[in-house]
Amino acid sequence: MLFPKRCKSGDHIRVVSPSSSFSILSKETVDIALQRLSNLGFTISISQHASVIDGFDSSSIEARIEDIHDAFADERVDAIITTIGGHNCNQLLKYLDYKLIKQNPKILVGYSDITALSNTIYAKTGLVTYSGSHFSTFGMKKGVEYTISYFQKCLMMEDSLAVKPSTHWSDDAWYLDQENRTFHVNRGWTVIQEGEAEGVSIGGNLCTLNLLQGTEYMPSLEGSILFLEDDYLTFPANFDRDLQSLIHQSGFEGVKGILIGRFQLKSGVTDELLQKIIASKKELRGIPILANVDFGHTSPIFTFPIGGRVKMRAMKEGSSLVIQQH
Repeated sequence: MLFPKRCKSGDHIRVVSPSSSFSILSKETVDIALQRLSNLGFTISISQHASVIDGFDSSSIEARIEDIHDAFADERVDAIITTIGGHNCNQLLKYLDYKLIKQNPKILVGYSDITALSNTIYAKTGLVTYSGSHFSTFGMKKGVEYTISYFQKCLMMEDSLAVKPSTHWSDDAWYLDQENRTFHVNRGWTVIQEGEAEGVSIGGNLCTLNLLQGTEYMPSLEGSILFLEDDYLTFPANFDRDLQSLIHQSGFEGVKGILIGRFQLKSGVTDELLQKIIASKKELRGIPILANVDFGHTSPIFTFPIGGRVKMRAMKEGSSLVIQQH
């Protein structure tokens, strides 16, 4: 387990586009994100090919690999943040120079499709990576305070981190209309199965994580606390199937606990349906499971480590999540 050095005010953060191109971001989103990161004390640079765009809203494998390698190799760069998610990050895995990455350990943070990259780097090098804000996330005008706070706590501080539920959450297309937002009161995390557990934090976007099954890029599930989420394109039957696929993965019997990120409303995955899906799987009996946790494709989200250590408590009288090592 290799932890990168903490970020601090004055650090240089490089933006890379392993999935979709920087070009798909609006000028408003970019301007707000640059200003907000500057206000946090960071210097921001954009990778050479980040804005290149092809017919799939991405760029060539060669361009994306070059930018990632440059970001890790450049001694002026202290941390790396991804532009946004997408659908093709797993194209890069066989071309990455894992020796270079391990010799130049730096914070890498992003989520969604970046799940493939972050879990692979951890599996291949032991370098702890992070599921959290994209560059684009910082371009959100309203309702982003919780997200920024946990970005700072996880990436800039050394102490163990107690994660609390957000007070409100949103599932709107904020990037299309920054002013007219809809926020919901957060009722807290949902206990699906009671219990306590601690282990190594693994996961992120479920359907993307599953792309690693059967390859050398899949991290071990032994002794893990799984963080699983998916977006509005994942309906109840899809989630059931994807979860079952992960259950079949070697080492799943060693999973200690599961945290499920809040589903988007369009997914149709309600608490009732989720409880039925979980109850139908004998392999999950005895494992503590929390749902509606603040990570995934709703906002706000907290940042968590891939390869760190966490402790969870899922009880009707009170639940908790502590990121012990990050």
